[in-house]
Amino acid sequence: METAVNHLEPALFADGFLFLEAPKWQHDELWVSDVFDHKVYALSSVGQRVKTIEVANRPSGLGFLSDGSLIIASAKDRKLLRFDGSSLGEYADLSNHAAAWLNDFAVDPQDRIYVGDFGYDFVGGEARKLTNLHRVDADRSISKVASGLDFPNGSVVINQGRTLIVAETWEARLTAFDIDDKGQLSNRRVFADLHGRQPDGICADAEGAIWAGIYNTGEFIRVLDGGRVTHRVAFDGSGISCTIGGPEGRTLFMTVFVGTNDDIAAGKRNSAVFTINLEIGNGVRP
Repeated sequence: METAVNHLEPALFADGFLFLEAPKWQHDELWVSDVFDHKVYALSSVGQRVKTIEVANRPSGLGFLSDGSLIIASAKDRKLLRFDGSSLGEYADLSNHAAAWLNDFAVDPQDRIYVGDFGYDFVGGEARKLTNLHRVDADRSISKVASGLDFPNGSVVINQGRTLIVAETWEARLTAFDIDDKGQLSNRRVFADLHGRQPDGICADAEGAIWAGIYNTGEFIRVLDGGRVTHRVAFDGSGISCTIGGPEGRTLFMTVFVGTNDDIAAGKRNSAVFTINLEIGNGVRP
């Protein structure tokens, strides 16, 4: 559903990266995974690289716990790592739980982490398979909480911790779950059918709308529960992921690869962060 869409013009924030995923705003810095360069960066409020964390097995999703520590999805060895500001260590090992490389995740107010995986050997060309979501609790215990998802990718917790939204990339949809007091998921439903737009990373604004990076069309869209698209930002390339932050909590940060899939394969440093200032739906915490 798309009527009266507002088209927004972005500004360049930082560039010269290989492939940026999972931006998060914390400690007055933008944290982001450069997946193919095996690094996590913290960027200053003006886009300068101020911290670098080396992650050997390909960093993916990022998120922060309530104590301020950073959780990093280490994709290839299917582990969650924790960075406490000075050292990097293992937080949870999902190698006996996840079917394939870890992808993105979301953290709820009780520090429970909901994490997805590819489900199959995507890089090796294996046939597409459905997969599961796992929950990692604050005590590091691991539980399967949902099954039958098609490449669960970006995710976000909204409604004061009561709802989880997950991007199912190959199904071109956003899927919602209710979260109960114990972190169990129920009432699975379609939040938005994106009609062929394949969502990668997502975030939520203060009004409960979802901003989604669209990999196959190079867009970022703002979509409401039910599927109405209200705002759009267009790029010549791939829309990857996004977050809301900045000093006033009114900046949408978008990671983009400007170019083609062949450019990605060739290792061109065409990945960048762009921004727009939000007039609507501002706020970091929905």
